[in-house]
Amino acid sequence: MIITYENKQIEAKEGSTIRDALREEIEKSTIKDIIAARFNNSIESLNAPITEDGNVEFINRTDKDGRIIYIRGLLFLMSKAFSEVYPEALLTVNYQVSNAMFGTIDNMKVTEEMISKVKQRMQEIIDADLPIRKVMMTQEEAEEFYKKEETIKGRLQTSINKEKVSLYYCGNYYNYFYGTMPISTGFAKIYDLVTYRDGFLVKYPSVTEPNIINPNTDTSIKLVSAMDEYDEINKLMKINTVHRLNRKIKSPGGEKELILISEALHEKKIAEIAQKIKDRKNVRMVLIAGPSSSGKTTFATKLGMSLKINGIKPVTISVDNYFVERKDNPKDEQGNYDFECIEALDLDLFNKQLLDLLAGREVDLPTFNFKTGQKEYKGNKLKLASDEILIIEGIHCLNDKLTNLIPKENKFKVYISDLTVLNIDYYNRISTTDTRLIRRIVRDYNFRNYTAEHTLKMWYSVNRGEQKNIFPYQEEADCMFNSSIVYELAVLKKYALPLLNEIPKTSREYSEARRLITLLKYFEDMDDSLIPNNSLLREFIGGSIFDY
Repeated sequence: MIITYENKQIEAKEGSTIRDALREEIEKSTIKDIIAARFNNSIESLNAPITEDGNVEFINRTDKDGRIIYIRGLLFLMSKAFSEVYPEALLTVNYQVSNAMFGTIDNMKVTEEMISKVKQRMQEIIDADLPIRKVMMTQEEAEEFYKKEETIKGRLQTSINKEKVSLYYCGNYYNYFYGTMPISTGFAKIYDLVTYRDGFLVKYPSVTEPNIINPNTDTSIKLVSAMDEYDEINKLMKINTVHRLNRKIKSPGGEKELILISEALHEKKIAEIAQKIKDRKNVRMVLIAGPSSSGKTTFATKLGMSLKINGIKPVTISVDNYFVERKDNPKDEQGNYDFECIEALDLDLFNKQLLDLLAGREVDLPTFNFKTGQKEYKGNKLKLASDEILIIEGIHCLNDKLTNLIPKENKFKVYISDLTVLNIDYYNRISTTDTRLIRRIVRDYNFRNYTAEHTLKMWYSVNRGEQKNIFPYQEEADCMFNSSIVYELAVLKKYALPLLNEIPKTSREYSEARRLITLLKYFEDMDDSLIPNNSLLREFIGGSIFDY
């Protein structure tokens, strides 16, 4: 076998591991704390056997895929430490809180002493640098294993069309984790384990500061509250894992009940937000922001309808018409126009027109011509009546700099996101980002004629803009709307899988596509014909009554 690493060809014995074949290169590499490898565009363990010629890149926790592996490894270490110190503890990894995973224990009270003991044991396991082994079983072997062990760890694998069932072992401890794992416990250089609310946090470095742990644990209070609400509803419905969701989908009338409850929940929350706006009396504008594929368009339309029911008439203004002239647009570090920074907007004009509207004066709204890079005035006049309210949606809407001249009492800010609280099982959560990405893949194909490969290529840039312009301001919102739908991946699956399967192995996006394919295969298919035409999910799969 011929392995190419940094334009250098290395002969490797077939079946040897990536680590063994490239041991010298690993030791000499300028990439520190290597955690895995990208082999022919597929993310692989350093213990993966070489079965074909290929190109290899090393990755660590500063790489997007390496970061996922690092977090997964920390959760494995945490669960192993808990099993040794408190073997009776029933753990659940609930959801992500900033740069941490929030966990709870169903049958025990979490205390400082408990977490201190577990953290100490975690560190002992890390210091010992114990090997982590991936054990593969056939479906038949897995059935025998689960019958003997009487465990639920990874059992979901046996209910899907999967040739091999895998578990990760470290000593006598085993557990299932979805995806590649570090090859030994010594990988965990930076982490923390702390108490948080009624549970604990497994903390890890941020993308922007990969070598430190942020000591602050209370940066996402409103976000956590929004996720808690949906988490409790899912628990009441007894649908907190994919296994339980699948069981519900297959039960008589299960699909219909899931749809009706999810739609009722969205309508209830939107009505509550509209009532809050009405109760505030002085609100003259509603500012809506959220990351990509949160369902902002449908939400804004539905909120407008709910406001009308409350006697308030919504008027929409597009921030996209207030870009500065192209010659004045800031540029990024590569010298390209940065259309996402707030300085790309004509803030002076925007605020002046908002003040005029709030004062009852008529304004001539601009229309931005993206071809010429200039604002044009086409006689689009607007005067705000006393019973009308502005609805403004954009990535900077939670940033006070956008509306710095408008009094705080006249503004109501809403943060919207698909805050997924459904887990694959008790240890493997489904990333909020992954759910939004799958939504976007489906929507981009249906309405923009983009391939899944194109969407994946753009996603890093999209996410980077969100990290800079949206997430830092989410706690500034007056309220949050969680647009997640417990069954949505079961519906999106049939749309997304064919698109993801089109991505060839030669593509840089291949590994990400395979990861998403693996995730989607855990879900039962769900009939979408029962989904009403005013559902937020229709924004992505089509068939909506609303115009987009």
